[in-house]
Amino acid sequence: MTERIVIVGGGTGGTVLTNRLTDDLAAEIDAGDVEVTLVNDTPEQTYKPAFLYVAFGKKTLAEAHRPLTDLVDTRRVDLVVDRVSGIDTENKHLTLESDDRGLDYDYLVLATGANLVPDEVPGLKEGGHHFYGPDGAERLRDALADFTEGHLVLSVIGVPHMCPAAPVEFVLMADAWFRERGLRDDIDITYTYPIQRAHGIQSIADWATDLFEERDINLETFFNAEEIDPDAKVVETMEGTELDYDLLVGIPPHAGSDLVTDAGLGDDGWVAVDKHTLEAANAEDVYAIGDVADLPTSKAGSVAHYAAGTVADRLASRVRGLVPTATYDGKTICFIESGMDEATFVEFAYGDEPAVREPSKLLHWSKLAYNESYWLTARGLI
Repeated sequence: MTERIVIVGGGTGGTVLTNRLTDDLAAEIDAGDVEVTLVNDTPEQTYKPAFLYVAFGKKTLAEAHRPLTDLVDTRRVDLVVDRVSGIDTENKHLTLESDDRGLDYDYLVLATGANLVPDEVPGLKEGGHHFYGPDGAERLRDALADFTEGHLVLSVIGVPHMCPAAPVEFVLMADAWFRERGLRDDIDITYTYPIQRAHGIQSIADWATDLFEERDINLETFFNAEEIDPDAKVVETMEGTELDYDLLVGIPPHAGSDLVTDAGLGDDGWVAVDKHTLEAANAEDVYAIGDVADLPTSKAGSVAHYAAGTVADRLASRVRGLVPTATYDGKTICFIESGMDEATFVEFAYGDEPAVREPSKLLHWSKLAYNESYWLTARGLI
């Protein structure tokens, strides 16, 4: 009997997993013993970390996209461009928007990512900018280009959010970018965070706080934006305070998938999983990787990458009738820009407190080199 593996989501986790499976199970696929199907609602993959650079005019949106047909081996993968509208875990069946037949599976992997929901904060959509999507990044690029004086506020509203270090990167890059243009004396920069430190990870918070002070970037902690008044240009908080701005960059709230909630796989759209095996807690033969998985670590691309490797190994064992032994230890790596030409780097796993390295030009160029070579990662080559 053919074992059917269906992967929903063609982002980092979904493509890395697909390519690992087609390599590891090539003989079984060619023999007809295994079928791998990748379902994505668009024919392209988007490399979202590029949006930070789009905002500063350092990258274009075209550089952030690649056709999925270039990233996976369509000789061994059935690529379905459609939207999954329902998951029946009891009967192991997916409902598709454009195909009444749907898809049956023996093993299901959800890699559907996170969704932006700025409407949850009144006025944010009208009064703020962000760099977490293509349209937002381009709008912010144009706004920054015209911004020559006033108060720039970066407010982290949504937690957790994708690329957890990106808001810190943004203000440090903005500081350097305005200095290069001779505008920094006319521009105040404020960074806000909802808990009583600058970042969720203590060592990164300590490092960022010192750097903010050194570079005259204002830090407001325990700052929870509740409503934005786009006419008065004021951020109103749950704590009863207000902050005026001239240009607001708000990290919007994030949400998981309604599919997850409707299928009973997890609260608030995040799939409840075993943090080591990535197996769903509420259904058999279902896994989740990447941002949609409710893991006690960052929603970062490296997490999706390493988790995909674990799931690939476990699935290969299962279809071969072996006991899966591969586990994910929470490994996460992250480059963090500290300006326009320097960066640092952190690496950690579950329970670790990462050490923040001294920023350097070498690490900055290492990050840029990885950005350029990312598509090789998605293809499973590095």
